[in-house]
Amino acid sequence: MTTDALSASHGRRSIFLQGATMLGLAALITLAAKVQVPFWPVPMTLHTLAVMMIALIGGPRVAMGAMATYLAAGAAGLPVFSGSPERGIGLAYMAGPTGGYLLGFLVAAGVTGWLAAGGGTLRRLLAMLAGLAVTYAAGAAWLAAFLPADKVLAAGVLPFVTGDLLKLGVAALLAGGWDRLRKGRSA
Repeated sequence: MTTDALSASHGRRSIFLQGATMLGLAALITLAAKVQVPFWPVPMTLHTLAVMMIALIGGPRVAMGAMATYLAAGAAGLPVFSGSPERGIGLAYMAGPTGGYLLGFLVAAGVTGWLAAGGGTLRRLLAMLAGLAVTYAAGAAWLAAFLPADKVLAAGVLPFVTGDLLKLGVAALLAGGWDRLRKGRSA
């Protein structure tokens, strides 16, 4: 086999592996979306935990790719979102009250992964707080189209802060465990 043929074969395997990774991580985000505590107008899920953990472990490109894959699956009508198919599917769901949070998670995945890169526990926690702020800002801005402005923080942000901070702590612990496992394998 020539060097060009080996390189092309490696490239196809690499693309296949990247695609499989994105699908697997999108499936993880879907599972996180399905674990929910009913709240109105936005349910509490494990989205934050999954997105932040993926951002810490995989970095910005992997995290944004996984979130984009998840969003594409949802836009195509697959019931990946929290409360779907009961609360709707596809673009109609994405245009609903949770649409801003979904977009916020996409941006937060990149921001968190980028800010956390190469950092220790404190840097990772600060990166996740920045990602959470992005998610809340996008979600609240979008939610303002569905609720009176004076109700947005009370309904779409404040009830979730304590749970999300706990999820960030769990994500940091899981990412730290992953790092230790990975370092143990390479030693």
